Amino acid sequence: MVVLHRSPGRFAFRVKPIGLSGVLRPRLVVVWLALACVTFLVFCLTIGLGSGDYDITVDRVIPALWGSGEFADVFIVKELRLPRAMVALFVGAAFGVSGAVFQALTRNPLASPDMLGITQGAGTAVAVGIVLGIGSGLGTQGLGLVGALAAAFAIYLLAWNRGTTGYRIVLVGIGVSWMCVSATTYLVSRTGTVQAQLILGWLVGNLNQRGWQQAVPLAVALAALLPLVLLLGRHQRVLGLGDEVAAGLGTSVQRVRLALLVAAAALAAFATAAAGPILFVALAAPQITRRLARTPAPPVTASALTGATLVLVSDLISQRIMEDSVMPVGVVTGVLGAPFLLWQLARANKAGSGG
Repeated sequence: MVVLHRSPGRFAFRVKPIGLSGVLRPRLVVVWLALACVTFLVFCLTIGLGSGDYDITVDRVIPALWGSGEFADVFIVKELRLPRAMVALFVGAAFGVSGAVFQALTRNPLASPDMLGITQGAGTAVAVGIVLGIGSGLGTQGLGLVGALAAAFAIYLLAWNRGTTGYRIVLVGIGVSWMCVSATTYLVSRTGTVQAQLILGWLVGNLNQRGWQQAVPLAVALAALLPLVLLLGRHQRVLGLGDEVAAGLGTSVQRVRLALLVAAAALAAFATAAAGPILFVALAAPQITRRLARTPAPPVTASALTGATLVLVSDLISQRIMEDSVMPVGVVTGVLGAPFLLWQLARANKAGSGG
């Protein structure tokens, strides 16, 4: 990018190389490459050390992914463990991107789809479907997707007042979140034992029995929405200067904000539909990445890698921590994410941005 500077009597030009977050920073490139290597390593470890008694080392997992090696390795890797690992990878990446967009738009490190009611909307829709007996027809994936998108639409409408601001989106999102939580709790308390177990089993966030049926739609959503988020990244950085400044620079503030909100909400909706509301990933991944890269806003693609790593690590722990059963991955992310949330709240209050 060429930037024009005007000084008395002359014009000066300065060239800025463009990177993933606007300006190519060497540290960001190093962090991105390191995260990519870590994500691939954890991906291979999750496949090799997944549930079951047959462990496969990384040097055998990699050729098995390409169909070479021992027959048992290839079968276990490609047929049994790869589909689940791919769902974990895509779910983490989608939550990471969604959290990065929400936090950048609202300029609030505590803003994420699981704090603003997106995932809670999905949970309420699934609970309603199970109680009414329509879960088997539409499926929990479809119900979760509809509920999450409906919650996002409601947040935008309620936050609209001749436009929207990050502050109103956060406040309205918290209100919608608690409304959905209350509705879901009421449905669980009024339904039968079997239905309540089905609802709670989905709400905790689970990768058990997940496969290509969940991975393929999520991969398509990422392929369609991630480029859109990256294309709108320049406008998003301008929005960080304030609505009046962004409008003065020629940015259509409300259209850009709406497009980014729709893309972020859709990614969170597809991820939630695939694996349930896996909490704290969208909150923690962008902040971890921002601190590693030392950037003003969370880098999008690096946040995707961090989110994928968090879900893969949590899934590996959930499969290995108990010998006779597999713990839902949402339990692990909750145990790991709750201290991070408390730390973020303490930092925000200390900095005077905690509300």
